[in-house]
Amino acid sequence: MSHRTAGSSTRGRLLLTGKHLLLLGLSALMLFPLVLTVSTALKTGNDVKVNPFGLFSSFSTENVEKAWTVGDFGSYVVNSFLLSVPSTLLVVVLSTMAGYAFARLPFPGRSLLFYLVVLGLLVPFFTYMIPLYFQLRSMGLLDSLLGVNLVLASTGLSFGTFFMRAFFSDLPVELDQAARMDGASEWQIFLKVILPLVSSGIGALAVFTFLQNWNNFLVPLLYIPSGEHRPLTTGLYLFLGGRSIDIGPLAAGTLITILPVVVLFVAMQKQVTQGFLSGAIKG
Repeated sequence: MSHRTAGSSTRGRLLLTGKHLLLLGLSALMLFPLVLTVSTALKTGNDVKVNPFGLFSSFSTENVEKAWTVGDFGSYVVNSFLLSVPSTLLVVVLSTMAGYAFARLPFPGRSLLFYLVVLGLLVPFFTYMIPLYFQLRSMGLLDSLLGVNLVLASTGLSFGTFFMRAFFSDLPVELDQAARMDGASEWQIFLKVILPLVSSGIGALAVFTFLQNWNNFLVPLLYIPSGEHRPLTTGLYLFLGGRSIDIGPLAAGTLITILPVVVLFVAMQKQVTQGFLSGAIKG
């Protein structure tokens, strides 16, 4: 019996070690492009040409400076925030309110309206992006921050409403009833009783929506034709088209593009993980 137990224990340790090695290998494979980008962005121009795959063989900020000034990435960063932050706030506020209404407020046609909202998850953006272009042009919203923010917000409302409804639905109805017996209004119940209990879901939705809007390439490309409010994604695309051989500044532009979202995700990783895990269990 002891030999069998020892053999099982050895096989278990070997299996666990194999899993760890596999995870380490996959992590290294996924992190290598990011590390190579950082290394290339912070190398001298000559070193990039001579030793393109050498990691951190030299240090210089000339590529970052060239991307920031010549590539105009400074203004692209500002435009990206002007497009991502307002649209994220719109999605979070409207989705939270809609999720609460669909989960806890009885009204005629609630289920039908919710299914119509969820239907937005099934309709690809490509099916209506051209009609939307002409609609924005007729409304005078084409090539404007307001118009693009509205489009970005509309693409995230269906998922946001579906996501937040799962959190609100899981809370006991006794909370609402007790608050109403104490004389609280519906707004007071929503803001002071229910909303603090779904903060992890709100945080996860905010981070996910911000990352999605920050990385969105097609919407700014279509609806900002003049390039006046061009964000980092389209700016990097145009910078790539004109400097396909100058790898150093391209890597620096890529680093400038991904650095804010990496910092945000690392800072909010715990909240995002808790929010999505809770939403998956509740859903």
